[in-house]
Amino acid sequence: MGDTIRNLTTAALAAAALLALTGCDETKPAGSAPAPTASQATTGDDGKAEAKQLPNFVGMGLQSAQDKAQEVGFFSLTSHDALGRGRNQALDRNWKVCSQTPDPGEHPTATKIDFGTVKLAETCPAEDGGDTTQPAGHTMPDFKGKSVKVARQALDSSTSITITDASPGGRMVLVESNWQVCTQAPSAGTALTGQPVALTAVKFEESCP
Repeated sequence: MGDTIRNLTTAALAAAALLALTGCDETKPAGSAPAPTASQATTGDDGKAEAKQLPNFVGMGLQSAQDKAQEVGFFSLTSHDALGRGRNQALDRNWKVCSQTPDPGEHPTATKIDFGTVKLAETCPAEDGGDTTQPAGHTMPDFKGKSVKVARQALDSSTSITITDASPGGRMVLVESNWQVCTQAPSAGTALTGQPVALTAVKFEESCP
């Protein structure tokens, strides 16, 4: 009797496992192929990256540009704040494309596409602010006019930083990408040896006193 129960239990467990493996495909049509991955969609039969025509995305909303890029076969996409303030494009639909790298034309579909963007209500800059994530190294950069967020990211994470409102209001500097540096200590070009850094700042729509 004991052996019979054990055999029945084993059979039941095996059947349950088989059902679990096949149940998720019950609505999948017979013979249908899985959706291609990004790497599969951008390579030819010989395994090499295909070359396709990269459109001009300038003037498009960032979400639309990303969708179009993937539609034509480019899946390696990134974006940055063209004003150089280090803001993240958290909601793509709130940003528009000012520039793109590389330029429109024929490129391998494995090419990384970088969109320079600003918020919808902003004007594209005459010159892209570019990558703002470069570390300061051993010399104090000139942060004047740059966002407090960019300054903080450039300095070593161990640096003690004091940030104060340069205007008489004495406001708290909360969203650092919305504030521009007015003064800094130590001055640009000074060797960084672990000393504290002091910055004063105002909001970007304001002028430094």
